[in-house]
Amino acid sequence: MKSVLNIIKGITFSAIILGTVASCMARREYERPKNVVDEKLYRTDMLSSDSTNVANIPWKDIFTDPILQGHITKALQNNLDIRIALQNIASAESYLRQSKAAYQPTLSVGPNYTFQTQSINTQFGQIIGERRYINQFDITATIGWEADIWGKLKAQEKAQLATYLGTVAAHKAVKSELVASIATSYYQLLTYDAQKKIITETIALREKNLETTRALKEAGTLTEVAVQQSEALVFNAQSLLIDIDTQIQLLENTMSLLMGEPSQSIARSTLESQKLPIDLKLGYPAQLLANRPDVMRAEYNLINAFELTNSAKAQFYPTLKITGSGGLQSVDIDHLFSVNSLFANIVTGLAQPILNRRQIKTNYEVSLANQESAYLNFRKAVLTAGKEVSDAIRVFSVQDSYIELKQKELNAYKNSVEYSQELVNYGMANYLEVLNASVNSLNAELNIANAEYSKMKAAVELYQALGGGWK
Repeated sequence: MKSVLNIIKGITFSAIILGTVASCMARREYERPKNVVDEKLYRTDMLSSDSTNVANIPWKDIFTDPILQGHITKALQNNLDIRIALQNIASAESYLRQSKAAYQPTLSVGPNYTFQTQSINTQFGQIIGERRYINQFDITATIGWEADIWGKLKAQEKAQLATYLGTVAAHKAVKSELVASIATSYYQLLTYDAQKKIITETIALREKNLETTRALKEAGTLTEVAVQQSEALVFNAQSLLIDIDTQIQLLENTMSLLMGEPSQSIARSTLESQKLPIDLKLGYPAQLLANRPDVMRAEYNLINAFELTNSAKAQFYPTLKITGSGGLQSVDIDHLFSVNSLFANIVTGLAQPILNRRQIKTNYEVSLANQESAYLNFRKAVLTAGKEVSDAIRVFSVQDSYIELKQKELNAYKNSVEYSQELVNYGMANYLEVLNASVNSLNAELNIANAEYSKMKAAVELYQALGGGWK
């Protein structure tokens, strides 16, 4: 009974020490840095008047082409980067569970056998005068527990939670990037198809003009130079067709890789059938913190560094540990399971580090430097997000005017081709004028297709820059 009272007194004494020292210090809680997002983060006149944000719209409501939706769905299911990101989440989740278990005591149980004999040539051996052999058998359970009086274990758990949430944000970032890449590649394919159609029609027109040129030469209106120049235009258009076919196949290979499949032909509709939202709501810049996965991950990295600094600082203070062991012990295996073989011990103590070759101070200084680096990376991520939004807004907002001017340019070139060809037919102009007008007309028509693609690409980039694509 007396021994039980002593144990209770010892535990009570330890609890008093624990309560006293724990009240001396509270672990610092993370607070988001102030003014990390400026209201003028976007360089645009399209300032939001409400919190409506296109990034909150699911990608299926943005990319309404059923064929494109099928490609995106397949990519989200099969893409290797997505699957790698999921494995990173699983790994971080295991570490998080381990950090939560740090509050629990450690326990080990196992049988042991010890054989011992002393040296006769020692002082003890000379007293005994003979060699003795001792066999000792025991089954021992050892338990240990560390009190988290300075919040060190709590900080490590918070740091690991931030790491886990960072991997989740990284997974969202991969999804956002993947959706944008598939959509952009798809629209590029449609643009190539439109350009291929333009080039094919141009080849047919130039072959017809070549026949006309040859007829005019036979009639004495044109020379062989005009025939050769007209023939060169045909070859030029045919080479453009080969190049566009190559670009189509390379892009199909890229899309196949994004979808986790061997290279193959990609099903698609037409450029004219695409409809993207005209009114892309920006929302407030502060919403980037909740919508942009890369910004979210940067902040989680900052939280991780902050909590690791808390943990490093706690290393300066005493550690309260309680250890104990107990079990059965006997020199005779036949009496091992006797009541007399029971033994136990409990040790409680505070250990204050004094000299440890500067390891604790170095760890703390490094953690402070890492925390500052994480803050700077967080700030950089926010500024980069603002820059990407500003870029996409600018490109998207000017494309309609650009396309309108290019269409007028194309109409002028087409009229120029007709007029110059007619003048050549009557011997009133140089055939070089027809060549120049024809080349300029083709380039203008191809540029219109590129401008249509640039508008769609800018819409995709704006949607992604605001944090869309992973919902």
